[in-house]
Amino acid sequence: MKIPARQGCLRVGLMMLICLLVTVARASEPPLQLAKVYQAGMDLQGYWVSEKLDGVRAYWDGQQLLSRGGNIIAAPDWFLRGFPAQPLDGELWMGRGRFAQVSAAIRRLQPKAQEWRQIRFMVFDLPASGVPFSERVEKMRGLVEKTSSYHLTMVEQRRATDHGALLARLDRVLAVGGEGLMLHHGDSFYKAGRTAALLKVKTFQDAEATVVDYSEGKGKYQGQVGALVVKTGDGRRFKLGSGLSDHERADPPPLGSTVTYKYYGLTATGLPRFASFLRVRNDEPAAPARRVSQSD
Repeated sequence: MKIPARQGCLRVGLMMLICLLVTVARASEPPLQLAKVYQAGMDLQGYWVSEKLDGVRAYWDGQQLLSRGGNIIAAPDWFLRGFPAQPLDGELWMGRGRFAQVSAAIRRLQPKAQEWRQIRFMVFDLPASGVPFSERVEKMRGLVEKTSSYHLTMVEQRRATDHGALLARLDRVLAVGGEGLMLHHGDSFYKAGRTAALLKVKTFQDAEATVVDYSEGKGKYQGQVGALVVKTGDGRRFKLGSGLSDHERADPPPLGSTVTYKYYGLTATGLPRFASFLRVRNDEPAAPARRVSQSD
């Protein structure tokens, strides 16, 4: 199979480098709240609903903008001007269907003004507020109204009603190129880790896995990658071929990289059903920068 030489020659060095970078990143990851998946029949009383944006998760710690891996995002000073001196959880977003562009912008060591002028920091939570989410919604509205920043915006939050109305809104969001919805319980406090107080509402599920090998393509893909062999966090391996573009088959994601895939439930053996490649999870800055502590 004709896989680019760089994949084989740099395999050992790349894996060592990735392990080092992961170690550095994990030492300073911001304490993010993570969502579970909504299931039909769940009680929607008390929840707020918002659009799930297909941008890059970011955390403003009151002084600097951090990736979810804890690396400093090199945003221009003028972009951050007017941000409050308190933590904000949100998404760097250019608009629906523009994940690749915003991802490329945040990975640059030297930010490009023409890219950052199109980006908004869409705030959806206040991690350090210490009050229930319904009160945080009001506080976020107040912050955005008072800020002088053109680039700081709040994700619209509405009260959820019932399952039918939720699916109707989901259909409207998907029809205009959106990714899905989020549900956030109004009585919940911000807590790091995965919680049922925060739910994803999508027509499919998604997850991440690590590229560990390639399988050879056949037919028109002979000499290229037919599928990525990936490994999940619990050690399960499977192939991701569906969803790969011709360019990605010719120049596949490097071994050791993290990719996002979508699927529709699990098989009897616990593997993702109808798994399909979505994207490389390349939402970290090009080179890890150590998070600055108060003692530095």
